[in-house]
Amino acid sequence: MRAMVYRGPYKVRVEEKDIPRIEHPNDAIVRVTRAAICGSDLHLYHGMMPDTRVGMTFGHEFIGVVEEVGSSVQSLSRGDRVMVPFNVYCGSCWFCARGLYSNCHNVNPNATAVGGIYGYSHTSGGYDGGQAEFVRVPFADVGPSVIPDWLDDEDALLMTDALATGYFGAQLGEIREGDTVVVFGAGPIGLYAAKSSWLMGAGRVIVVDHLDYRLQKAREFAHAETYNFVEYDDIVVKLKKATDHLGADVAIDAVGAEADGNLVQHITSTKLKLQGGSPVALNWAIDAVRKGGTVSVMGAYGPIFSAVKFGDAMNKGLTLRMNQCPVKRQWPRLLEHIRNGHLKPNEIVTHRIPLEHIAEGYHMFSAKLDGCIKPVIVPDAA
Repeated sequence: MRAMVYRGPYKVRVEEKDIPRIEHPNDAIVRVTRAAICGSDLHLYHGMMPDTRVGMTFGHEFIGVVEEVGSSVQSLSRGDRVMVPFNVYCGSCWFCARGLYSNCHNVNPNATAVGGIYGYSHTSGGYDGGQAEFVRVPFADVGPSVIPDWLDDEDALLMTDALATGYFGAQLGEIREGDTVVVFGAGPIGLYAAKSSWLMGAGRVIVVDHLDYRLQKAREFAHAETYNFVEYDDIVVKLKKATDHLGADVAIDAVGAEADGNLVQHITSTKLKLQGGSPVALNWAIDAVRKGGTVSVMGAYGPIFSAVKFGDAMNKGLTLRMNQCPVKRQWPRLLEHIRNGHLKPNEIVTHRIPLEHIAEGYHMFSAKLDGCIKPVIVPDAA
């Protein structure tokens, strides 16, 4: 098969790899029909994620058609059109039994916190991802779901991470009716978090970023107020003034550790950009939320040291809620919202790229070229 292969920082290309095979009776082999590049893939692309090994295939957002199932798989059959959550999880451990699929205890021998993630380095289990023509899906009875006939392919694809994670971020904010919500980051997850905040009763939604085309999309797609932080000496002061000097009720960090920058910048947090190895957005969230407010964190943070204003959070009496999204737990409500016309996930898709051109897709997405917000990958086998 043809697959995207990592060859080092900023070096990805399409190569021939063996089609994956059934390794366990509960595996399935899925022929990928759509995949996507996620902002968190850029951490891998830029060489900022530990133990990202040469030869690995990225891609934790994908859908496809079941080609083969193991002997014990009961919920899927050959030919089923399926969406696969980015979490790899067993479905039966202490954490899975409580719906904490992203913290599964049995799928990642390399970490004590996160469970397994497709295509996200060996710190997340070393599972090859879906930026390929085929992918092996472990625990096929508990992860994938058959896509409803009425659901569009791209909408289903975006439910495998970006939409579910954005919705989860708003959910973690415990938004109450009439709350003011500020979202840091206008990438796909930030856009979905802003849109979802309205569904949870927000009375006002503000999005902060530094790219005008993404802020325009936040206004159009999420109907949010927007601020470009480079236009202000101190974005926190601006946000305080805009909220009667109290601060927002809920702040959502949809940025995480920045996706590029060198190690010194990661440690010292001196690179003050919203997309790029420090907790700048998280510290802004802590500062911009009111006393007694809630900070929701679902931006991707790796195992790096950085100075977070934890003392300020404690003294302000903040509630901090965070985790990797347990994707499948969000699907029933999201399907309702999509079917009822409250959400149209693929409105944020800006580029559809053949698998053969994925290196150009990574470069374009990384460099923020051509107004790229969300690139979808179309494998040759589709």
